[in-house]
Amino acid sequence: MSEDRENTKEETAKEENQEQNKEQNQDETGNQVVLWADSLKTKLLEIVSSWKFKLGAIASVLVAVVLVVFFWQHSIAVVGMKSWSARSGAQPIECMIKDTNDDSYVSCSAILKEEVIPLECGASIFNIGCRVNYGAAPPVARQSQPKI
Repeated sequence: MSEDRENTKEETAKEENQEQNKEQNQDETGNQVVLWADSLKTKLLEIVSSWKFKLGAIASVLVAVVLVVFFWQHSIAVVGMKSWSARSGAQPIECMIKDTNDDSYVSCSAILKEEVIPLECGASIFNIGCRVNYGAAPPVARQSQPKI
């Protein structure tokens, strides 16, 4: 019996040592994670405070604004062309990039019944939609059926 008690005491002591080792390993791992996070935070702050980063961010914002302003009329016209095409059963083709004659409409085109339809689509957020523009083109001639 005394041997059993000694074995039990030794096993208990071993288990306690293992638990303490696990706790120490967990503490060391937790400390490593905290140190890694702190070093990452420090590096990010160094990058963000750099003049190169600030200059790059300002340049990126300026390029984004210029692109939005340049393609604004095209984007609005495409929305109008797709809306007109959906209502009329046509297939949208494409719109020009800018309003070339300053009439607040962008030239677009769509296919309806195997014919290319020239459209003028609004270039303003307050004028989304399209109108058919035959311009100087002659009207489509219909062939009449011979009377018998």
